Amino acid sequence: MLSALFSTFIGWLEHIISNWGAWGISGIMMLESCNIPIPSEATLPFAGYLVSKGELNFHLVAWAGAIGCLLGSIPSYYLGYFGGRKFIEKYGKYFLVSQKDLDDADKWVEKYGDWSFFLCRMLPIVRTFISLPAGILRAKKRFFFTMTFLGSLIWCYVLVYAGMELGENIEKIKPLWHKFDELILSICLVLGLYYIYRHVRNFKKHS
Repeated sequence: MLSALFSTFIGWLEHIISNWGAWGISGIMMLESCNIPIPSEATLPFAGYLVSKGELNFHLVAWAGAIGCLLGSIPSYYLGYFGGRKFIEKYGKYFLVSQKDLDDADKWVEKYGDWSFFLCRMLPIVRTFISLPAGILRAKKRFFFTMTFLGSLIWCYVLVYAGMELGENIEKIKPLWHKFDELILSICLVLGLYYIYRHVRNFKKHS
């Protein structure tokens, strides 16, 4: 069951990229930056594989991904910007954002300044949700969106290049990869449940 779900999801990503090219990559990355957890770690290496086959252009793919990240960050940023801290404090539980998350974000920005948003764009998982607290903390728009694009561009180049290096070897390792499908998805589910548990616990502490 888990293996089937995982294979279906990966198959959907590959179908979008194979048929829509750079447009599809940009759309997927835009959804990821809208707080929808679609892993770019799966999207961009496959795009790099198609680059190695001569079906896509290396630079076009990386830039399309970065532009998608930028576009997806805009609505997420403004949701936090106009909703504000009171909105998140009241409705944050529906986004799995607790008071502790807001406090941690305050400390992160206080320590590293606006550059923290640039660094977060190159971190797995965190990069998906960083625009929301950036809006809440009223990060400078021009600087934030510039750093979002630059950080995302670096991230995209690295993952696309990794896919290119794998190249034809992707086909060779697929049988081995599928043996671990259920284990990988199970680990993701466990981490997801722990994430929810930790946030529910934080809500109870601050209620």
